[in-house]
Parts: sequence; structure tokens; C-alpha cells
Amino acid sequence: MSKKIRIVIADDHQMLIDGIKSLLKEVENIEIVDCANNGTDALQLVEKYNPDILLSDINMPGMGGLELARILKQKHIAVKIISLSMYADAAVVSDMLQAGVSGYVLKNTGKEELVAAINKVYGGGVYYSAEISDMMMRNISGKKEEGASALTVREIEIVKLIGLEMTNAQIGDKLFISERTVETHRKNIFRKTNTKTVVGLLKYAYEHKLLD
Repeated sequence: MSKKIRIVIADDHQMLIDGIKSLLKEVENIEIVDCANNGTDALQLVEKYNPDILLSDINMPGMGGLELARILKQKHIAVKIISLSMYADAAVVSDMLQAGVSGYVLKNTGKEELVAAINKVYGGGVYYSAEISDMMMRNISGKKEEGASALTVREIEIVKLIGLEMTNAQIGDKLFISERTVETHRKNIFRKTNTKTVVGLLKYAYEHKLLD
């Protein structure tokens, strides 16, 4: 039997916690180990159970999701975080990215998308609700700001497509270039931005105003 994805949920609305538990209770590869109604309790649960994923509300009394994510990062706790929010707010998304979250999902999402997000993040990827991805792409600036001038116009274009979770082959088809050429651009992008992951690259894009 394959290993279950162990999850802690943090939200100050018990009804939402109950709803998520109901959505996920029959998903074979997911196990909800415990739940908390605030960030302080969630931190204790993460330290106690060492779960694979923390599903965390952003706005909670006391310690909110942003502060919780920052503390977990400071403590080098390896749990992957998926933020839960009612709103697609560019500033909040930017803050959460910089705090190290791997996903941002709206609370009105359905079971299928939530399970997809959990599996994607557990596998080392990043996941954003479609509305979040659309917002991020709309906010991409076409101009190269100071600090990002090392990237060419083509490389910035590829950064946008990476943000849309396109594979090298899909990017090649989109831009009418070979997959090998995309791979070369990708390596150059990560080298120039001094990043190693898509999450790190998106942080860089926000910090250098490629994403407003």
C-alpha cells in the first residue's frame, strides 16, 4: 500500500475544517492527522506530527497563516504549505510566496481541485487555483526592472509560461522552438536569477516587479 499524505488543517472556522475533512475522508492516499483553529496550535501540531502538508487559512486570530509560514521556514521545518483564502489578492499571494508556501487555493474550490493541489505539492510541485494563476499572469509586467535586466525578453516570456505550469515541450510548441532550446533557456533563467525551483523563480519575479 502506498504511503498516505499526512495533513494538518488550520482554520478558525470549524465549519470549513469539517467541510475539508468530509471532502477528503474517502481519498485513499490522504490522511488528516489533526486540526487547529489558530496558528499557534497549528505550529504545535506540525512540530508534534511532522505532517507532509499543512492546509492553512491566512486570516486567523493571533498567529495568522503568513506568520505561521515564516516561523516554519525559520525553524527549517520541511512541511509543505498550501494556503487557503477567500480572496485572490496579488499582495497577499506575493507575501505568501516569499514566506515559502507551495500552493494557494481558494476556499470555494471543489474536491477534485483540492486533491490535485495536495498531490501536486506533495510531489514537489507548486499549485495555484486557476483564478490565482490568471491574476498572476495579468500582473506580469512586460518591462524589465532594475535587477532583472539580466533576463532577455525571450527568457521573461518563458518565465511567464513556467508560471502557467507548462512543460518544456508545451513551451516549445507555444514559442515555435525546440524542447532542447527551452531547456537551455530554462537553465539560463535559473542561473541568472540564482534560483533552483519554480517557487524560488516566482519569488524572484515578484521581488523584481516582473509580477506586480
